[in-house]
Amino acid sequence: MKRKDFLKGIGALGVGSLIASKTELLSAKEKLPPACVIIPTETAGPFPLDLTENNIYFRKDIKETKTGAPLKVTLKIIGTDNCQPMTNVRVNIWHCDKDGLYSGYSENNNPGQAGLTYCRGYQFTDANGVVEFNTIFPGWYNGRICHIHFQVYVSSIYAAISQLTFPLTEKNNLYSANASLYTKGADPMTFAQDNIFSDGYNYQLATLTKNTTSGGYECYLEVAVKGSGTTGYAALEPETGGYFKLGQSYPNPFKIATTIPFSLLKSGNVKIQIWDTNGKLHKTIDKGKLEIGDYQLAINLKDFDLPIQNYVYQLIYNNADGEFRQAKMMTVSN
Repeated sequence: MKRKDFLKGIGALGVGSLIASKTELLSAKEKLPPACVIIPTETAGPFPLDLTENNIYFRKDIKETKTGAPLKVTLKIIGTDNCQPMTNVRVNIWHCDKDGLYSGYSENNNPGQAGLTYCRGYQFTDANGVVEFNTIFPGWYNGRICHIHFQVYVSSIYAAISQLTFPLTEKNNLYSANASLYTKGADPMTFAQDNIFSDGYNYQLATLTKNTTSGGYECYLEVAVKGSGTTGYAALEPETGGYFKLGQSYPNPFKIATTIPFSLLKSGNVKIQIWDTNGKLHKTIDKGKLEIGDYQLAINLKDFDLPIQNYVYQLIYNNADGEFRQAKMMTVSN
């Protein structure tokens, strides 16, 4: 693998930027507020499902074959104890399609949707407390303003369930600009008329912007839940395809030895590369084809003939669907 490909793989900032301070690495929209307020609890209905009953819901792209304006949903989960990112918590989202229908149910006001799975999925937050989903912008239906349901599953005894919505002008501009898709026209509801958001919506109002490069739309919301987070790096890591999870090396920082944990959600070929912060590839460990499961890779600077400095480790996974990669930093202390 060439250095330019590695730089491209970890994001536009490049390897050299990984040695910047954590504060510097946070983008403007992701900088933490001086205080955080717990997200309001809302109903999970009318059409919730236990998304973890079937692992097909563990996915980033949830639109399936549904048409609509492309939407990237980014949620950042922070703990109210310290307003820092919460890592490795499960986030479920679900919403209606462009015509106001939900998958999974067939009822008088939601006909013909039983057994379908579109616009539902879950992900786990990364080191920055961030999850992302690719979907379509939801429509609206009678009695409710346009919204997206989400659940932050922190533990077996605590999960926060809420909903997000969008600024009225930006939302209806989107409907107007995509009138051939959203044939019902503008959303007629106001926040005051909606029985969920009429008592307040400030902490549930996501940003909504158009990506001039892709032509799609992006929304972002910072969600505070009960718990304590940890300081994280900026979102430098590319998509893992939902096939594997790469953990933070431990201990970190370390002096001589550390362990890199990773899990495979589907069998595939795995390589782990070790790069320094100047973009030099020092080592490639080819693990061959591995089955579903949890793995640990021990790294000793002496055994691998590595000088004492900071490193970026990258897992490269491939299967019949393509190649996916993710990178994290491990810090060497004196």
